Amino acid sequence: MYTSEGLIEFHNRTHESLKKLIKHCGQFQPEELDKEIPGFGYSTLRRQIHHAIGAERYWAGVLEGRMDINDDVSDCETIEKLEEYRKLTFDITGNYFNNASSAELNNARPMMTWGNKEKVLVPAQVFMRTLTHAYQHQGQIMAMCRILGKPVPAGLDYPIA
Repeated sequence: MYTSEGLIEFHNRTHESLKKLIKHCGQFQPEELDKEIPGFGYSTLRRQIHHAIGAERYWAGVLEGRMDINDDVSDCETIEKLEEYRKLTFDITGNYFNNASSAELNNARPMMTWGNKEKVLVPAQVFMRTLTHAYQHQGQIMAMCRILGKPVPAGLDYPIA
């Protein structure tokens, strides 16, 4: 059984890592943020960061009965804008979990997803999926930073201290 407190803790730690990674990416010039790197589904740093944040935003919307889809990276042309998007998404998800009961979090219910597909999902599991997804993309972003010659320092994985 998931609790709001436990999920909020996981959410906070995930966003702390993402915030540090975005700050690290602030040392790249705009042309480096948009340099196409083959082998990645989202082939630029900016698109990877935007997608990692946007996926959480989408699923937070699904939990609340909305379709919050934002594939337009032009809204986030700078590292500062990406950080603003992260903060906004952090707050949206945090507000949901601050107000969700244990029953709300742990009981499956029908939800409308992309393409008007109704799926029966457990909100806590949806949330866990968004956070593990964020770490998947953080790993890809870290690999891209290394390819671009600015490796990420140690300590950006899930913080345990």
